[in-house]
This record gives sequence, structure tokens and C-alpha cells, in this order.
Amino acid sequence: MAEYVVARNIYSEDRFNADYEKIYRQRKTLLNHVTDYFRCNSRRARSAALSLLPIIGWMKIYRVKEWLLSDIVSGVSTGLVAVLQGLAYCLLASLPPWYGLFSAFFPVVIYFFLGTSRHISVGPFPVLCLMIGSVVTRIVPDDAPPMNITGFEGLTQDQQRVLVASSISFLAGIMQLAMGIFQVGFVVMYLSDTLVSGFTTAAAVHILVSQLKFVLGLTVPGISGPLALIKTLEVIFNKIGSTNVCDVVISLVIMVVVFIVKELNDRFKSKLPVPIPIEVIMTVIACGVSYAFDFKTKYGIGVVGVIPKGYEAPVAPNLEIFQETAVDAFPMAIVGFAVAFSVAKVYSVKHDYIIDGNQELIAFGVSNIFGASFKSFAASTALSRSAVQESTGGKTQVAGLLSAIIVMVVTVAIGFLLEPLPKSVLGAVVIVNLKGMLMQVREVPYLWRRDKPDCVVWVGTCVASILLGLDLGLGVGLGIELISVVLRTQFPRCSVLANIKGTDIYKDKKDYLDTFEPEGMKIFRIPAPLFFANIDFFRNKLVEALGFNPLRVLRKRNKALRVIRRMLKKGELTCTPKGYLNMCPEPYKEVDGEDSVEELDLPTDLKDLPIQVDWRGELPVNVNVPPVDLHSLVLDFAAVSFLDVSALKGLKTALKELIRIEVEVYIVACDPYILEKLHSCGFFDDEVTPSIFFLTLHDAMLNILERHPESNQCKTNLSKIMTTATVHHPNSSIRSRDRNGMEPETRF
Repeated sequence: MAEYVVARNIYSEDRFNADYEKIYRQRKTLLNHVTDYFRCNSRRARSAALSLLPIIGWMKIYRVKEWLLSDIVSGVSTGLVAVLQGLAYCLLASLPPWYGLFSAFFPVVIYFFLGTSRHISVGPFPVLCLMIGSVVTRIVPDDAPPMNITGFEGLTQDQQRVLVASSISFLAGIMQLAMGIFQVGFVVMYLSDTLVSGFTTAAAVHILVSQLKFVLGLTVPGISGPLALIKTLEVIFNKIGSTNVCDVVISLVIMVVVFIVKELNDRFKSKLPVPIPIEVIMTVIACGVSYAFDFKTKYGIGVVGVIPKGYEAPVAPNLEIFQETAVDAFPMAIVGFAVAFSVAKVYSVKHDYIIDGNQELIAFGVSNIFGASFKSFAASTALSRSAVQESTGGKTQVAGLLSAIIVMVVTVAIGFLLEPLPKSVLGAVVIVNLKGMLMQVREVPYLWRRDKPDCVVWVGTCVASILLGLDLGLGVGLGIELISVVLRTQFPRCSVLANIKGTDIYKDKKDYLDTFEPEGMKIFRIPAPLFFANIDFFRNKLVEALGFNPLRVLRKRNKALRVIRRMLKKGELTCTPKGYLNMCPEPYKEVDGEDSVEELDLPTDLKDLPIQVDWRGELPVNVNVPPVDLHSLVLDFAAVSFLDVSALKGLKTALKELIRIEVEVYIVACDPYILEKLHSCGFFDDEVTPSIFFLTLHDAMLNILERHPESNQCKTNLSKIMTTATVHHPNSSIRSRDRNGMEPETRF
């Protein structure tokens, strides 16, 4: 077994800095950072251009012979899926289906130039579509007049809804672009995987309920706001007797076939050159059967209907809709970016390239702004569509551009072929694709066993999003997540450490049997930053570990000293070689209010007493002073990452209380930046000095044993800690030497 041995001095922070010269580094101020950020030169201009147009970087390394064919195959496959999902997901947004084709085209073209991911498929995302749909039905309800908005005059209900969807998408794009410009892509860090999982599971439940009206062939008005899902289910159950049997049969057949083939795709994906595009195949079959047997006339099923050829003229967003939807647009911007960025991050790791979060925000912001101008709605990425693009061999966003061309061909030329497509087919396709999101519920038992606070975040986010709606649910989930983080830092698991015999290792003494804790010493570990919310918890835990309250001891000692002085002055107390002797037959009685609290909190003053007071012995006065068997306390700050001003004041107060009752305090493994802050904030004075800081826990313990050798004498059979330095010379064998003639072994 390999061993290492070291010989060096015992280092406090002051002694280490005296022995080893420290490099002075000038810290950058906020003004320096701002100046550097806006400084411009040719190199930064070139870097900025490459950053804003990532296409320049990856097109320079594009391998035409190796990648082009793969991108073509991937683009065609993804384009077919994008057409179907564009039509299907548009129903979630409560818009005419063909507007989904716009969302599968315009954002993709812009992302081709500005995006940093080479594999995600940009376009409609079901959760975003549902969030847009809730806003659309709130502003333009099915069974009530729309809100009084100036731009609605002369427009049909569908046109009003399209204007709402494009306006809120435009606003979400502006928010994403602004966050990208101001380099705040880090906001997605506050959306943990647990929160996103709970949120998307709730979104899947909403999507499932929203598609029931198409699967059952019912007319259900759009309902938004808290408890909208419950109200929608109530309406569906009330109308269940009007179910269209033909829609139900079509939906069941589609769902069963698509589910089985998708399972086969997953099971045999290593053997299949490309996944079987079963959704596209079933859509084509359903279109043909519906057209041949005239399902719309004979059975009264809802179909996609007339799909206008070509694109519509661009439209300006409505400012009044901006005012009504500003609160809704922000969670859309965050969710759309967070989902796309997480998927892009998975593929970037798999294929070994770098994505830029801030540039992704810019790319999606511009994509949504440009797309919304042409009546598309907010885009992100659908996991299933991105999986198709990557699994069919897509190498770059050339595949994404080709998928957009396929969508364009359908929009401009052959869209009429999809007119007889039953809406129940689209609903069935959407429901089958929810499997992945719905199966995330299996994470709950795992989280409960492994991390209960994370489980609470998942369940809280999911339940809130289901009952209150996706926008409010996301806010509630963020609140629960932040509360869990605060509680973890506010109530850390503090511990008392002990030495593992024969080593310089210190562990929680509750976790190990063969440990050594010298008498009169205590090591207390704080595994969290100290700030205003947990400083009182830290002090309470410290008192609990010590077994006494330093402030109470100090006050009792000062009260006892006051009594001793008064009794000496009255002659009721005399000094003997063995200590103070009480000459008064009656014990001294305390008078309430004779000592102020401020005076009792001052350091004990023994200067004017004829002999010292033995606080461990029996006192000659009627004051009960709690005994203190501790002479040294070590605070392990290795896990303390920062201190705020409130914690600094609380820490100093706690240290002074201990020092004033003659307990030596040492702080070890303190971060250099915290030390700098303590110096700059005037933390040190005559009582609390920089000498209490030591480099390591073992340094402090060895220093204490030198100052209090009696702490080690009660242990007779102690292991040895080797302190001989081992030096390896390149051209010779390992040899040992003692530094400055130090004793090669130190007992501990």
C-alpha cells in the first residue's frame, strides 16, 4: 500500500504568508469589466462576427463528400415529420392547422444562420403551443366576444387568433434576443432538470386532455386560467354521449399502430438504417382512406380542410396585445429556450462540439421575431423531431434547412393533398408522442429514495402546473425550487469532527468508531456559506455542540466577580493560600437589576482581585456559573464559500463570547477571498486577531497540542503520524530527509 509522509512547519495563515511570498494580483473592478466588454479591435470584431454567424465556422469545415448525402436523407425524413407535427401541434395553439407549417419553415431558416447546434430540429414544440393556445383562447374565446383590442376590427375569429399568437411570439422573441444581447443565458441554470421534468410532465397531461376533443370528435370550447384542465374534463364528460365513433376508431387504430412501430424502432434502432416514419405513413393512408370514403360527409368527422397555397403577407405585431400578454410571454421565452438548449447540449456532448447559450438566445429570439412577422408562432425544438434528424444521419443544420424546404414544398404546391386528413389523426399522433413526457412520472419514486427535496420540487411543479396552468405552475415550481435551495443552505448539516487515529484525517465522530478527540478540544464543521439567513442557526448548532452557552457563562462569571468584589469590600470574603474563604454565615443574595446586561457582556476583568478565580472549582458566592471544560475550539471553514455582512457580525460576536470565557478559537481552511473580506470589513481587533486562522485543520490541532500538552497525556496507546518529508529525484531513487532537524515523528 502506498504511503506519503511530509515534514514541514505548523502553519497559521500569518506564518505561511511570511514564509512564502504571495503574488499581488490587481482585482478588476466593475468599470474594468465594462470597459473590456465594450473595447473594440480587429480581433474582437472578427470574433464577434464569427460568434453572431456560427454558420461561418462550421461551413468552413463542412465535408461535402462525407456529410452531404447524410444531411439530405436526414432533411427529407425530418421535413416529412415536421409537416405532420406542424399541423398537429398547431391544434394545441387553437389556430388553423396550416399555420403550423409556417412555424416549421421561417424559424428554421433563421436558425440555420444563427444557431450553434448542428442537430436540433427547430419548429413547433407542444408545450409552447399549449401555452400560446391558453393565451389565444383567453383573449379570443370560443363562445364569447374577444377582448376590446383595436387591431381586431374587421378580422374573423381565426385571423384574430393568428394575430394574438404572432404578437405574443414576437414579444417572446424580443425577450430572448434581449437576454442574448445582455449575456444572461445563465437564467436557464435556475430551471433544474427536476423542475423541467415535472413541468413537461404536467404539460403532457394538459396536451393529452386538449386532444381528447379531436379524438372523440367533440366540440369543446377553449378554457384558460386556473383549474382549466378540470373544467375541460367536466365539459368532455358532459358531452361524452355525443362522441363520434368514426373518430374514436380512427384514433385508436392510429395510436396502436404508431405505438407498436415506434417501439420496434427503439428496439431495433441499431439494425435499422433509418427509423420507420410511421406517423407519415399512417397520415398518408388516413388521407387516402378519408378522401376515398368521404369521411367528412358520411360520418361528420372534422378534417384539416382547405389549406391556402403559399405564404401570407407579413404583419406587424399589435402593441395592445403586447400589454395583455407581457406576463405570459416571459415564461414562454424561458421555457422555449430552456428545452431547446437542453436538447442541444445533449447532442453537442455526443458529437463533441461547443454550443453557446447566449448565441442560442439570439438565434431563437431572431427566429421568433422573423417568424412571427410572417404569422408563425413561437418555436423551440421537439424532442422526437430532433431525434429523427440526428438518428437519420444529420451532421449539420443543412439537414434542418432541407427539412424547411420540404415544408415549403408542401405549403406552396401539394398542401391540398392534406385537406381530407381527419383532425383525429393529428390528435392521435400528438398523444402517442407524449409517451416520453408522461413516463417521466417514474422518476418520482427514485427521487423520493435519493433526494426528497428534489422530489418535492418535481411533484410541486407538476401538480401546480396541472391545476393552475403552465404559466403559474412554472412560477410556483421556481418558487419551490428556490425555497428548497434556501432551506438546504439555511439548515446545513453541521458536525463535530474527530481525528482518525494515526492520520491527519478528520471525520464526523458519529460516523467512525476508532477516532480520537483530545480532551478540552472541539472541532466544529460548517458545510455551507454563512449569510443572514443561517447565521443564527449556525450559532445555535455551535452552542449545542459545545454543551454550554458562552454568553450565559460570561454573564454568570461577571455577575460572580461583581459579588466577589462587593463581599471583599465588606470584609465578608477573605483570601487564603487555597483560595477565597466566605466569612459571612449568610450566603450573599442577588438583587434584581443591580447589574446591567451591557456590563455583564463585557470581558471578565480580574486585575483588581488579590488572587485569581478558579472557574472550575467551587465558588465562595451564591452564583451558579456553568462549568467550561473546553480550552480550544476549531472551526472548519473548508466548505464556507462566502460570508455576508450580517454573518460577519454574528461570527465576530460568537468568537468574542468564546474568547471572553478563555476558550481559544481557531478557524482553519478559510478561503483567501473570505480572509480578504474580513480584513477589509474591519473584522479584527484586540480580541479577534488574524493569528487565529490556520492553513489546515491538522496545523491547528498540532498547535493546540503544543500549547496544551495535557490534552494528549490521558491517551497512552496512540498511533504515530509520520512527518518525514519524502522527496523524489528524477535521476535517483526516493529518499527521505528531515527538514531543519525536525523530529521525524510526532505523537498525536
